[in-house]
Order: sequence, then C-alpha cells, then structure tokens
Amino acid sequence: MAKQKKQTTSSEYAFTVIYEKVRGGYEVLVPRLPGLVTFGRSFDEAREMAREAIECYLGALLSKHERIPSEESFVQERLRVAV
Repeated sequence: MAKQKKQTTSSEYAFTVIYEKVRGGYEVLVPRLPGLVTFGRSFDEAREMAREAIECYLGALLSKHERIPSEESFVQERLRVAV
C-alpha cells in the first residue's frame, strides 16, 4: 500500500508594496504589515526580498493563529497639497 502525501492548501494574498530608491538600492515598505521593511540592491532583488518577507510575516501570523490583514478596507490616494 502506497503512503499518501498530506495535501496542504494555500491561499493567495495581495499587498500594496512601496519601493523607495535610496542610496545603494531600494527600500521596501508594506503599509498593511506593520514593521515590514526590507531592502534590495536592485529593483528585482528588492521585489524578491519583499516577496520573501511577506511570506515569512504571514507564516508567523498563521503559526500564532492570528488574522492575516486584508486590504479590502484599505484606501490609497495620492493627495496633492500646496505650500
């Protein structure tokens, strides 16, 4: 009798990611995930670092049985002001 592998299910999430060009590369912020900041020397590296950081952050939330934040109620706007 063959041993069956335990199937795992996964969900897909999407988050707003902000890349800021800084000296030496790109700093990455994920506003909906407090404290998540990472860095990459190139834009592609910054994107990959962001993906890995988000996966780790969500994994930590799930391991503690905490809710994963949603961006459904998140409103993003670019607001211009004159000074």
